[in-house]
Parts: sequence; C-alpha cells; structure tokens
Amino acid sequence: MKPSCLKPEDKAISQRAMVCPPQDKAISQRAMVCPPQDKAIMKQIYRIALENKIKLYLVGGYLRDIFLCRQKENPDIDFCIDKNAISFGRKVAGKLRAGFVVLDRAHGTSRAVKKVKGKFYTLDFTDRRGKTLNDDLRHRDFTVNSFALELSEIFKNKNEVSLIDPYAGIKDLKSKTIRIVNKKAFDEDPLRILRAFSLAAIFDFGIEKETLRLSSQKRKKLSAVSFERIREELFKILGTADAFKYFSLMDNLGILEIVMPEINITRNVQQGPYHHLDVWQHSLETLRQLEIALKGLTRNKDIRGYLNEIISAQRRRLGLVKLGALLHDIGKPQAMRREEGKIKFHGHERAGLYLAEEIALRLKLSNDEIEALKKMVLWHLRPGYLADSEDLSDRAIFRYLRDTGNEAVSTLLISLADQRATKGPLTSEESRAQHEKLVAYLLKEYFRRKKEKKLPRLLGGDDLIKKFNLAPSPLIGKILSELEELQAIGKIKTKKEALAAVKGILKEGKK
Repeated sequence: MKPSCLKPEDKAISQRAMVCPPQDKAISQRAMVCPPQDKAIMKQIYRIALENKIKLYLVGGYLRDIFLCRQKENPDIDFCIDKNAISFGRKVAGKLRAGFVVLDRAHGTSRAVKKVKGKFYTLDFTDRRGKTLNDDLRHRDFTVNSFALELSEIFKNKNEVSLIDPYAGIKDLKSKTIRIVNKKAFDEDPLRILRAFSLAAIFDFGIEKETLRLSSQKRKKLSAVSFERIREELFKILGTADAFKYFSLMDNLGILEIVMPEINITRNVQQGPYHHLDVWQHSLETLRQLEIALKGLTRNKDIRGYLNEIISAQRRRLGLVKLGALLHDIGKPQAMRREEGKIKFHGHERAGLYLAEEIALRLKLSNDEIEALKKMVLWHLRPGYLADSEDLSDRAIFRYLRDTGNEAVSTLLISLADQRATKGPLTSEESRAQHEKLVAYLLKEYFRRKKEKKLPRLLGGDDLIKKFNLAPSPLIGKILSELEELQAIGKIKTKKEALAAVKGILKEGKK
C-alpha cells in the first residue's frame, strides 16, 4: 500500500449556517432585509392579520437571525399576538393551505407548516404572556431572543425600523453575548441551561458570567426535562466546529453529568504508560483531537459528504461521530484489571458498547443511530491493531470494511483522534506515523471501493443446496460470506473457481 500521512489544516466542518457578524451602524436596518420568498409568505400572513384587525409581532430566533445575516434551510418563524393565537393560526393555515396543529391549548400556541418551492416554513403563533408585549419578552430565554418587531415594519420602505428591545438584546447581539433575560429563566424551562451552550456554540458567542453561575446552580432541574429535548440541544452543540469547548465548559460546571451520569465512573481512572490522562480527560481530549483533525480532513469532499449525511430526523453523522469519540472508552472502568502490576482494560470495547447503547436509548436515538454508535465503540481499536501488523493483507482490509460497514470512516476518525490523544511515555513517533498512514490509506480505500460497481455473486444459496446436497442452515450463510471475501480479494473470479473453493471449505470443515 502507498499511504500518506494525515495533516491538520485550517478550515473546520460545521453544521452551523453561515453567520456574518452585525455591524453596529447598520444593525437597525437589518430587520427589513429578509429573503424574498420569506417576505412573500409573511406578506400573506400580514394581509390575513389586517383582515382580522390583529396586530402581529415577529419575535424569536428568526428575527435574531435576520440581524446576523443567517438563513436556515427550513425557516421557523415565530409570531406573538395579543390573544386567540390558536384560532388565528387556524385561519392562516386555511388561507395558505398549510398543515395545522395546536401545540399548547393552555398557553395559546398553534403551528402551521407550509411547503414553498422545496422549503418547509414552520409558522408558530402564540398568545402574549403578560399584560404587555414587554412582559412577554421578559419571559423569553435570552436577551438575543427578546426583541420584537411589528410585522408591518417588514414592508415599510425606510432605513430604520421601530424595534422593540426592552432588555438590550441588540447590545448583546453586537457583543456576542448569551445572557438570560431574567433570573427565573432556568426555573421556567430548565432546558434553557443547555440552550445557552447550544446557542453559544452555533454563533461562537460567549456566555455571561451570571448566566453561567445560574446554569450550574440550577443544573439539577435538567433531570425533569425530557431526553428528546436534551438530545436536540446536545446534537446542536456536537454539530458545530468546537463542541469540545462547550462540552468541557458544561463538564466543569457539573451540567454534563446530569444528562450523562455514566461519565462519572470514568473520572480519575488512571491508565497505563501509553496514556498521560485519566479515562475521562482522555475522552474529552479525543473529542478535541477529532475536531482538530476534521479541520483538514473535511477539505476532502468524500469525507465532508459522509459526515454531512443525515442519519435520522435531520441529525447528521458528524454529531454521532463526535458522540462516539466521547464515549469510545466508556467501558474501561468496568473492564479494568491489574495483572502483574500493570493496569489493563481487556474487553473494554464490548463493555463500552452496552453502556453507549444505554445512553443512546435514553437520548431516544433512532435504531440506525444506535447501531452506528455501537459499531464505532466496538471497533475503535481495530485500526490500531491493523497499523501494528507487519503486513497488512487484503483479507484484513476486507474484514475491517465488512465488519464496520457504513461506519468504517467514523471508526477510522475516532481511532485517529484516540491515537493523537494518547501521549504517555511509551508512545513513539514511529507507531504514531504508522497509525496515521494506515488511517489515510483505509479512508481512501473505503471511498474507492464505495464508488466501484459491486461484484455479482458467483454462487447463491440455491446453488449450494443443489450442487452439494446441503440443507438450509447457518452453514449456507457462512460459505457465502467466505466466497464473498475470496472474490473481493481476487482469489476467485469464476463460478468454477467458486465451486472449487466451496469443496475446500467443506473438506476443511470435516477435519
């Protein structure tokens, strides 16, 4: 093989939308600048509001994103109305021929969903909370989401708009600061604790000190939040270029262990002389090294496309790989043994597989995501073993790609990061270089084979039953798997050769 070393580059992959920082002198004008297609659908909603003599306010993330020059692929647009938001939402859905659902009857919240030219618009209508609009904005999560604009302002031809900003949200937007609107924000909805970190990660903002202090103080309230909601915020962070920074911060504040208590058993678990960190710090460092590696690797369009692939419900493989990096050694405490004075972790990948599955089930990940995560944890050591082989055979490559399946690349990336995060006194530059060469080679090999046309089967199960008088049994599958391997590595190319190979397999089995 002719592998080449992997080198980190400058650009990082990120699932965040493109963000351009607001310019102070122009920020007051940005509220009128929204995509024509968005403006068209809002104009229809505005006409319906006029017909019904309703004053409608644009609030929330969509308004914030306008100031940040940020566009979502499928926009979520929030509207605030004095009262009767459910009946108004139903009227809008009827006029637009959109889907409609009541989200919260007690709080007067409804949603219309409209598809326009391939884009899905989620339109939420909510009754005002409190006597005034300012009262409503006070109950929102963060100041950067706590301003409003009367919908009519969108359509006025003037340089400035009358933005309603009682809690200095624009000021925090300019200074790139996440700050809660009021001190009861986390009591009203504890998920906001995680949202502080996901927003900071997405926009590369800082979190104000008092907000951080309260997020730590109120962290136990997260136990009452559904794991579906927790999962979404975690994956928002994992989808950004610097998840390590925010996971480390959540860890330091005691927040991460509330949603992922399994990590506690990995703290202060010392490792052998190949390592310089305990199990948990090594896991965090693996996540960091993965993100550093991706800065260069994602310049490759095959790797970039692979990581951007949606696995389930708009969650991409990138976030799952980062979760795999964080959990790859979660089984070490269970597997730890002392043999002849040495610390060993034999079988930790299998112990970790079950713990990772428990975490994934609790986070309500899909079956596809769970199986992918299990493969990453189970096989994360295999590339290291292959790198240590004096002669890497075609058979060994085939078996690695077969066993890891669609997660061959994910596992290679975790293995690479794992190796870079291991800097104990017994690690050597020679073994590190060999590992990196192996990973580079297998990455290329995976995508090369993926683009090749799959070889047609030389024999099928019926052929084996007829030619060799075999009864249907697991032996059939075993023989077909062996034939597939022999064909893939070029040992057999014809049906005649396949039949001869089967004879050899059966003869060997009788011994």
